[in-house]
Amino acid sequence: MVPVSLNTVDLILQASILVKLVLVILMFFSVVSWAIIYKKYKELRQAEGEDEDFLEVFHEGSFADAQNLARDLAVSPLAGIFVAVVEDAHRLSRQTQRSGPIRLNPHQIKILVRHISWIVADENRRVSSGLSFLATTGSAAPFIGLFGTVVGIINSFQSIGAAGSASLAVVAPGIAEALIATAVGLFAAIPATVAYNYFVGELRHILGDVDQFRVELEEDMIELVSGGTAQDNTELGG
Repeated sequence: MVPVSLNTVDLILQASILVKLVLVILMFFSVVSWAIIYKKYKELRQAEGEDEDFLEVFHEGSFADAQNLARDLAVSPLAGIFVAVVEDAHRLSRQTQRSGPIRLNPHQIKILVRHISWIVADENRRVSSGLSFLATTGSAAPFIGLFGTVVGIINSFQSIGAAGSASLAVVAPGIAEALIATAVGLFAAIPATVAYNYFVGELRHILGDVDQFRVELEEDMIELVSGGTAQDNTELGG
């Protein structure tokens, strides 16, 4: 009897088309997940640092200085919200006056506050992007691997039936093929699940700061556009 190779590469090459398709799908999930993990880790670390820098300037009370800094912060959710809100305030102000400090009537202030909520929601979606794919990988990959396992076991029983015996040489390739599908499914799912839980914890802190900042920004912007802080209002660029 010709010895059967149980080398992992050989088993994959000898696997059925369906099992190979399962392995390709799982590898796709794994590669994309690792790319998201790497990108998201860097993004959240940078966002936390930039948020701290921005809040330090913002809490000093100068809108003009905060705006100048915010334009240089590419990842900070707080800076992104601030720049978008200031631009929105300028747009509303230009509807009633061509130049000068930002001045909004009560109706425009109401519109601005409503827009702030939408701007915050958009920023929350941006910083949370990619997590749904990690969650999907963590929940779906084991089942996809299980499907490959079932197919491999079915192939084993078919080999037993064709050979008329249940020797190790007949059974081993199909069982090994099935276990490879399970292993690849877990390889894709475990890092994605761990990373997802870690990022959710980090985002909970970041989004908590965003909610607190939204409250402060609404109060300060209402005071600013109502004429309460004349110097900053004059210096605030469009």
